Amino acid sequence: ALPAPAAGQDRVVILGASVAEFWATHSDVFFPGKPYIDRGIGGQTSDQMLVRFRQDVIDLHPAVVVILEGTNDISSGRLTPEMSENNWKSMVDLARANGIRVVLTSITPSSDFPWHRGMHPAGLIRASNAWLKSYSASHSLVYVDFYSVLVNAEGGMKTDLTVDGVHPTAKGYALMAPLVQAGIDEALGKKESPNL
Repeated sequence: ALPAPAAGQDRVVILGASVAEFWATHSDVFFPGKPYIDRGIGGQTSDQMLVRFRQDVIDLHPAVVVILEGTNDISSGRLTPEMSENNWKSMVDLARANGIRVVLTSITPSSDFPWHRGMHPAGLIRASNAWLKSYSASHSLVYVDFYSVLVNAEGGMKTDLTVDGVHPTAKGYALMAPLVQAGIDEALGKKESPNL
């Protein structure tokens, strides 16, 4: 039912798991007036996002895809960091092969998962974010750092910005929105090289 982008329209797809999904359903506003499409599915890991990348990104013909995921890769316990990294790389490759510019975002902070207590994921999240930032820099991708504005001293999310220690409140999303908008604007201004 979704029509093709209008002439001159810079469609953006935000791809991810529950943090992406809830942005459109639980926050006060989801980029009003912007041709942005939320393709977040709660509980998904990066390999599941990769499987649906053609349907939910390529076939929608966006100018930019924002990839916002990682918490479930860590909490599932079945994906090694290398497996997650390879999934991100594959999504980037697919996007670029189809002329779609990429924005990678940090994983949002968590010091515990309500559905998987005792994992102490803060260190793993910091390590994944360091890799995402480095990979973005070395491949001329835009990187958006949500982590720094949301994190508390323990590596979790600030209590006034989260509903459960993992998912942002409307206030949290309000802090994230201008950051991702700046990232989208930067991506739209980049000249992509297919050889990177």
